[in-house]
Amino acid sequence: MQPENVNLVFGLLLFTLAGAAMILVALTLGRFLRPKLPHPEKDEPYECGEPTIGNSWVQFDLRFYVVALVFVIFDIEIALFYPWAVVYRDAGAAGLWDMLFFFGVIVVGFVYLWRFGYLDWVRAVSGAHEPRSVRADDALGRAARSWE
Repeated sequence: MQPENVNLVFGLLLFTLAGAAMILVALTLGRFLRPKLPHPEKDEPYECGEPTIGNSWVQFDLRFYVVALVFVIFDIEIALFYPWAVVYRDAGAAGLWDMLFFFGVIVVGFVYLWRFGYLDWVRAVSGAHEPRSVRADDALGRAARSWE
């Protein structure tokens, strides 16, 4: 190995060990210096100050996750416009058309999500069919009433 490579590896190793030592020293000092005041309320799993109500295993609607994911995707894509504009500021009309194409792809995705209701908190079910068992029971009920 070259002497400069040995110095680089030694420096990185020293930097890593120093960082780990600082973390361990801080955690160890905190463990010994902090007051130990046990209390039953501190052992509760819910720490926002409100008592728990019901079971903690609640199924969330997937629309929350979809909207959050769409927000993150569009937020990151829009945030890329500024660095892109700084790097390609001398690109002229070709750079503008590239950015407009990229923005068009974002708009098409947004229009798709908006058009098919993925951004609505309450989705309409007016065109949805009833489940088969409900219609069959209703048909049997009507048939039974007709015999009476």
